[in-house]
Amino acid sequence: MSLFKKCIEFTRADDIKALGLYPYFRPIEENEGPVVQIEGRKIVMAGSNNYLGLTAHPKVKEAAIKAVEKYGTGCSGSRYLTGTLDLHIELEERMAKFFNAESVLLYSTGFQTALGVIPALVQKGDYVVSDKDNHACIVTGNLIAKGSMAEMVRYKHNDMNDLERVISKLPANAGKLIVSDGVFSTGGEIVDLPRLNEVAKKYNAQILIDDAHSVGVIGKGGRGTASEFGLEGEIDLGMGTFSKTFASLGGFVYGPERVINYLKHSSPALIFSASPTPASVAAALAALDILEAEPERVTKLISNASYVRNKFREAGFTVTDGRTAIVPVIVGDDALAFQMWRKLYDNGVFVNVFISPGVPPGRQMMRTSYMSAHETEHLDYIVDTFKKVGSELGII
Repeated sequence: MSLFKKCIEFTRADDIKALGLYPYFRPIEENEGPVVQIEGRKIVMAGSNNYLGLTAHPKVKEAAIKAVEKYGTGCSGSRYLTGTLDLHIELEERMAKFFNAESVLLYSTGFQTALGVIPALVQKGDYVVSDKDNHACIVTGNLIAKGSMAEMVRYKHNDMNDLERVISKLPANAGKLIVSDGVFSTGGEIVDLPRLNEVAKKYNAQILIDDAHSVGVIGKGGRGTASEFGLEGEIDLGMGTFSKTFASLGGFVYGPERVINYLKHSSPALIFSASPTPASVAAALAALDILEAEPERVTKLISNASYVRNKFREAGFTVTDGRTAIVPVIVGDDALAFQMWRKLYDNGVFVNVFISPGVPPGRQMMRTSYMSAHETEHLDYIVDTFKKVGSELGII
């Protein structure tokens, strides 16, 4: 029974449910992009990572259906053995061309990509140098790497002076991998990549950037963080997910062919996992087609997010700086955050509530995120609802 003691004593979620404020695991019954149906009601979605609004695009759905008809519902094996389809190869080649990279490798989820890449690259005597605000997949990948006797050190969030302070203390001849989100998933900030790149070159470190919230959002034609700063040839490795911009499921890593080839034959998360499903890969390919053919979707996405960011500030909300699809509204208290979420939801707006310890005390927030599919009427409704609820709760 002692193993389950912590489970039995965990009541925080039950307490929030009893108050009628529980915001998680709400089943969506219909999904039209900017508007969804939950509990029989139409709700304006302001919390999705469907950045280019492609999950309901007819071409994406048609591609997934045709893939199921041709290949079936699954691959029934790992990429290493019987799970590789010509679709996987096609998507890898297309993504490599998109990023102007030598090679790309697909993983079954974005989370799994970090778990597959980081521990496979670092060994005993190597160091992972990680931003303190990196996504949980990177943190978990770092911990697994630590289990293989690699060392993990962290630096202050997006603080390149602290990065240099930390990395300067490491052995000069040790292997060093600097890992950072490109766009940080909580606050929506962009990594200071030019300065990070300078530090990496100075101390002979390699760079891995997680572009999960960057691709389709920043950079030329939505090509991510390195493209945003004109550093495509400077960054060693990039990784990301198909579950956001690409309206599907799965992950990828891109970089030098020799490194990707090594990961193909050395990454347990790849070798021992079932490969991405035919429908997922076909949907991602169709989404990539649309992204390349319609780069104006990226422009509209950022325009939509900027519009709401400015309106929130004008209303008196505390909003973090940024130029990405993520627009957090700081509330600063767990109880108040749950109350605000409930009132927004009751008034027809769905957002994501972030509380401690997921964010530092005082940084509890409504994390809103936007799509190119949002129209002005949706954005104005979100803003007006925030103003109404913010006034009721004394936040503004």
